[in-house]
This record gives sequence, C-alpha cells and structure tokens, in this order.
Amino acid sequence: MNLILFGPPAAGKGTQAKRLVDSRKMVQLSTGDMLRAAIASGSELGKKVAGVMERGELVTDEIVIALIEERLPEAEAAGGAIFDGFPRTLAQAQALDIMLKSRGSQIDQVVRLKVDDEALMQRIAGRFAESGRPDDNPESFKVRLDAYNTQTAPLLPYYSEQGKLTEVDGMGSIEAVAAGIDKALAR
Repeated sequence: MNLILFGPPAAGKGTQAKRLVDSRKMVQLSTGDMLRAAIASGSELGKKVAGVMERGELVTDEIVIALIEERLPEAEAAGGAIFDGFPRTLAQAQALDIMLKSRGSQIDQVVRLKVDDEALMQRIAGRFAESGRPDDNPESFKVRLDAYNTQTAPLLPYYSEQGKLTEVDGMGSIEAVAAGIDKALAR
C-alpha cells in the first residue's frame, strides 16, 4: 500500500507517519527529513537546500523527486510507502504517479489531516520553542503555510477525482487522529 498523508505544515503528518511505520512496517518517505539530512551532511546540495528552507520556500521538484526515487526500492521491499510532505504540487503528483506506474505501483490512499490555520500557528510556536528548527520560525512558517494553501491544497481535487481522498479531523488528540486514519485505511 502506498499512502499519502496530506495536510499543511504542523498538521501532525510526521507523528502519524511514525505510528504507521511502527504498526504497519511501511517506510516513511518524509521529504522534510530527507532535506534536513541533506543539510546536516554539509554537502553542496545541503547548503543549497538550507538557504531555500530558511526562507520558507519550496525546494525544486527535481531535487525532491530524486530523493523520493532513491528511497522507493526500500519502500517496495517493506510493502509500501507513507509519503509525508510529498507531493506538494500538481507537477510532483503527476511525476509520482508516472514514477510509481513505471514500477507497477500506484498511490492507494490519500489521507488529508484537516487543521485550522490558528491551531497550526500555535503548534508551530511550540515546536519552534522545543526544537529550534529554522524552518519552524514564525516568519518562515507563514511562508510555508501560504505555499501550502496556494500550491499544495489544489491537489485535493486531483486525488478526490481519483476516488483516493479521505479527510480526517486533525484537531483531535494524537490517538483520535490515529483512529480516524485507521478507519480511512480500512476502507
């Protein structure tokens, strides 16, 4: 099974993906984690990515798609992938569909975590205070949230038209959101 966890930054996608990795033994393909690892490596790519992320901008499709493609064999061996933070644009969604089709696979389910913007701002302030992640500072977060609303939210009709989209209330407790996701995946 290939699953996309969909929602704005700080909606809880990473938390829920980790739970699914533990319970279903799938591989989490978090572009955010992959990009932070590239930054930590100190490579030229990492330095380029660092500047983009610190400004709250989106990394190019080519970079993100290459990172995903590199990890697909691992996900296939585990029986599926949880895409977390990808795709972010229609072009990425179409590239992912083509990439998976060429491998005899597809996206099976898209779960959208619905969270209101004010709650996201509160979550991100807390996360920034705890971790100090540069991409979680309030100014960068506003840019990321705007990018989500203008570039990523339009993917909802794309997946809805394919009959793959399920919405889950992301405002509840971690356990309540998890129960909603499990119910969606049981369909």
